[in-house]
Amino acid sequence: MSEEELPEKISKLKEEKNAVILAHNYQIEPIQLTADYLGDSLGLARKSTELDADLVVFAGVDFMAETAAMLNPDKKILIPDTEAQCPMAAMLPAETVRKAKEEHSSAAVVLYVNTLAEARAEADVTCTSANSVQVVNALDEETILFGPDRNLAWHVEQNTDKEIIPIPEDGYCYVHRMFSPADIELLREENPDAEVLVHPEASPEVQKIADHICSTSQMLRRARESDAKKFIITTEVGLVSRLRRELPDKEFLPALDEGICEQMKEHTMEKIYQSLRDEKYVVEVSTEIAEEARKATERMLEISK
Repeated sequence: MSEEELPEKISKLKEEKNAVILAHNYQIEPIQLTADYLGDSLGLARKSTELDADLVVFAGVDFMAETAAMLNPDKKILIPDTEAQCPMAAMLPAETVRKAKEEHSSAAVVLYVNTLAEARAEADVTCTSANSVQVVNALDEETILFGPDRNLAWHVEQNTDKEIIPIPEDGYCYVHRMFSPADIELLREENPDAEVLVHPEASPEVQKIADHICSTSQMLRRARESDAKKFIITTEVGLVSRLRRELPDKEFLPALDEGICEQMKEHTMEKIYQSLRDEKYVVEVSTEIAEEARKATERMLEISK
């Protein structure tokens, strides 16, 4: 089947099966254009609970599809490629969280949603890059175990009076670790009128030279609302495609052309078609883990309303 035929074939299958496609901002442009809803982790988690659908195809990485499965036990959640696994999420197994809780029994556990379900089942509440500061500051506890992203933990630390203990000690996103102050300063020199938008998964050194620290959804909002006409985007390049498409009168420069998440890019239009056609691969989370992890996720959604 040709690439040109796939959007129509996918559309027909969606109608036949009462299905929707959710896609993260880091997906390739054809998938972004085919998705019913495009967004960040928090936006897609919320959207999944509002859908009157039987099937949800999740074009994102494993932990995102797990979130949708936990929040929607009555829906069949599919991920087009099981190799779309977030390396950072794998850095925090549930056992590491349990051990940290034993060592810091009075601390609250706040886990980034970029964490697998079995670890999130050990959390008091989850958060996203968009609401991490809000979630931490809403808690009564003065000590917070925060994982798995060390750089996001640093960002929270700058915006709270609470003690933040990162778990693991050095969890990270390999894409956001690629960005360097030197690359951004060079771009800024060449484009002095550009605003620098930096994702909080980037290193503290990069965050310090940002004009604004933003999640992907916050970058979209800032770009829409700002008077600036040019932006240096310091996150995965997939977001640049969306920004250029939705705001054609503004200019968007990726901080690094090589800032690509290989796992996000496992999904293709062909795989989405096959996923819908064959109803594969079903995302399943055990009832016990789902129940505990759901509580932490629902508490996040309540705090961040």
